[in-house]
Amino acid sequence: MKLNVEVLSKEIIKPSSPTSDQFRRYQLSFLDQLSPPVYNPLVLFYRSVVSESDIESNNKINVIDRLKQSLSDVLAYFYPLAGRIKSNMFVNCDDEGVPFVEARVQCGISDVLDNPVPGELNKLLPFVLNDADEVPFGVQFNVFDCGGFGIGVCISHKIADASSLFTFLKTWAAVCRGDPRSSIALPEFVSAELFPPKTMLGFEPRNGISTERIVTKRFIFTASKIQEIKENIGNKVYPSRVEALSAFVWSSFIASTKANSKHDDEDSRFYAIVHAINLRKRFDPPLPDHSFGNLYRIAMTLPTKNSERDCHNLISQIRESIRKINAEHIKQLREGSSQHLDFIKERAERFIKGEMISFNVTSLCRFPVYEADFGWGKPAWVGSASLNFKNLVVFMDTVTGDGIEAWISLKDEDMDTFEKDETLLGFVVS
Repeated sequence: MKLNVEVLSKEIIKPSSPTSDQFRRYQLSFLDQLSPPVYNPLVLFYRSVVSESDIESNNKINVIDRLKQSLSDVLAYFYPLAGRIKSNMFVNCDDEGVPFVEARVQCGISDVLDNPVPGELNKLLPFVLNDADEVPFGVQFNVFDCGGFGIGVCISHKIADASSLFTFLKTWAAVCRGDPRSSIALPEFVSAELFPPKTMLGFEPRNGISTERIVTKRFIFTASKIQEIKENIGNKVYPSRVEALSAFVWSSFIASTKANSKHDDEDSRFYAIVHAINLRKRFDPPLPDHSFGNLYRIAMTLPTKNSERDCHNLISQIRESIRKINAEHIKQLREGSSQHLDFIKERAERFIKGEMISFNVTSLCRFPVYEADFGWGKPAWVGSASLNFKNLVVFMDTVTGDGIEAWISLKDEDMDTFEKDETLLGFVVS
């Protein structure tokens, strides 16, 4: 359904205490520099903690005031989020603050939760996602007619990955609940020390952000359907849920892409599956989960011909690619980042020319998506939004934890073919 969202107010939330002079310049890491200038979004939905008759009363005001005050307090710990990103090199941590928007949504929260439309969820966010500027973080507090609300957050990919966003949300919720300071895990800003910044001449981090018409749709796989997909693949590799769905969705993607291909010589192009890999547990010794920054890298799989029809073989290839992202790989990346940049430039050039078709997989499964309890219970649902990256799937746990939502972004014509795939339709919830 179409959402009618009215912005009621905008303000800036500043840290509750000033950032000391020694932390005024936050250096971006090499991996931060490589990340695209887009915002990573989440919308956390909470059913009514405010009765309909109290929407304009102190109950709602109390919720907003608690959010604002706790945000101010937590920004003192996550001080780069209140600064401004400069020249793809550093953050000026001058405590300029975080935009906080209050909006009214003219429908009940159930109208959204019963049938969420990714493109409409963008209206619940404070920023346009594909045009990240100097502002690292923003919040939009959306109140529904029923008294429920959605907290829309955007964090710049120039400064943080998904794990960092969840670290922030976990800490913000704990501060808002009033948890003791001793129980709160604070961020460790180690990324620039681990991966010092580089001169990025000849590299354009906007590669991958599409100017074509991209459509994002959500496909739900229940636990039983995921198990059926795994059984169809066979028990030789014992695929995980994400491995099984990566191979399954890839098969439908290949069919839709090739059906709409305008290339006369299809054999001149090659296909790649790209998985985003969290590096924290792959360091030796591992980094803490609350290490902040872009501490991820990609594992690129070049499937052998007809792999989409042999999911068993495809999963073996994906595993081999991911296995190579280990402590030794991280060491080489730290020591030879210029070679890594050359490799990325070469792949980007082939992508721009249309010689390489990549399918990008990001999994947020097993992340603490539903742990953000600000003091009024856990979210009824957590959603993403419509993204401007083509050929992308983001996997998220369902609210029950056993199923998976696949948020898939494709070119308009490819999505039209993809969502009609009969094999796909036999496994998704209608």
